[in-house]
Amino acid sequence: MRHGNKEERKVKKGFLLIKKTIEFFYFKSEFIDVENIPDEASLIIGNHAQLHSPITTELHFPKKRYTWCIGQMMNKKEVPEYAYKDFWSLKPKWCRWFYKLLAHIIAPISEYVFTNADTIGVFHDSRLFTTFKQTVQKLNEGYNVIIFPECPTLHNEIINEFLDKFVDVAVLYYKRYGKCVNFVPMYNAPKIKKVIFGKPIQYNPNIDINEQRTMVCNYLKEEITRIAKSLPVHKVVPYNNIKKRNYPMSK
Repeated sequence: MRHGNKEERKVKKGFLLIKKTIEFFYFKSEFIDVENIPDEASLIIGNHAQLHSPITTELHFPKKRYTWCIGQMMNKKEVPEYAYKDFWSLKPKWCRWFYKLLAHIIAPISEYVFTNADTIGVFHDSRLFTTFKQTVQKLNEGYNVIIFPECPTLHNEIINEFLDKFVDVAVLYYKRYGKCVNFVPMYNAPKIKKVIFGKPIQYNPNIDINEQRTMVCNYLKEEITRIAKSLPVHKVVPYNNIKKRNYPMSK
């Protein structure tokens, strides 16, 4: 959060007002198996559930944390193109004009909210190294860092495939501080208002990074799937913005 002069404090109050308003209207989920999060700062890897996971963790995550946020959502000039493509491009053709307009309307709000929340900007270009450095710094300061690494490609009915470069954060963290970070799987089930944490997997500096990316991502996807299927049967909120009637069931 920003601190300092009068203008910065005013910005902070404005953001907190928005956050409290959302919290008032948004349902609260139960966080389960929080003891699976190690005492030392960890990387929390979860399903995106469209906007539900970012909102839920921003409002109620049980430990101090920062969250990876796509950099385009933190720049009002880049919000419209990214938001429409990522959130609403699969909407029926007859109403797409509305969502293109909405993407422009939310641009300044998006920039204001995401630059004042406890976020780390993520870019899929040369700036990604800056993301890694900021993440390692926050881990060293004792913050957990939440990452939603899904991409549009389906893995199964519970989770999509992962963009796997987030695993490389562990390499930099180990080189800087000699610590092996834990990756903690997290499954958010908005339809039954539960967020569950699975057993972590720890970075191993003796394993080649290419092999480790595969190993870590496979474990996390399998564990998230296991958690989802261990719950009462429920509708899964997918990463892809599809019609609600097409949401898959957990079993």
